[in-house]
Amino acid sequence: MIEIIFLDVDGCLSDGGIYKTNSGDEFKRFDVKDGFALQQWNKLGKISAIITGKKSLIVENRAKELGIKYCFQDVKDKMAKASEILNLEGLSFDNAAAIGDDLNDMRLLSSVALSFSPNDAHESVKTDIKLSKNGGFGAVREMIDIIIDRSNLKDKWLSSWL
Repeated sequence: MIEIIFLDVDGCLSDGGIYKTNSGDEFKRFDVKDGFALQQWNKLGKISAIITGKKSLIVENRAKELGIKYCFQDVKDKMAKASEILNLEGLSFDNAAAIGDDLNDMRLLSSVALSFSPNDAHESVKTDIKLSKNGGFGAVREMIDIIIDRSNLKDKWLSSWL
């Protein structure tokens, strides 16, 4: 059963754009549906972890806002960082899913039990499931919905809302 999801940010949780103002301020676009699904995933007692190659205070703040347990930025080897997290949690790659959209995600994606890529991922990224949604536009929500369905957690997922 999937207990942890590993998330890339740019191109998965965000639309991949890096927006800069004239004064040099940077901002990213996140989808509220992704955020809602991550909060609900965490409420089920599951774990979410951001592992991203870029560093941004925006990402740190978003992770805190959503209750994401692990947020590692400026990571060169995502596979090694995922292994560390799994060891801390007493889990294995058999308990993990991941979403990624580019070459730096491929080692991790090929190691987890269930891998996902947004619809607009780079063409060389091969995963178990290519989502219908683009990164930053509900791809993470779609991924979590699929995991919930496959794990027979739909009733528990919906119980707090119905």
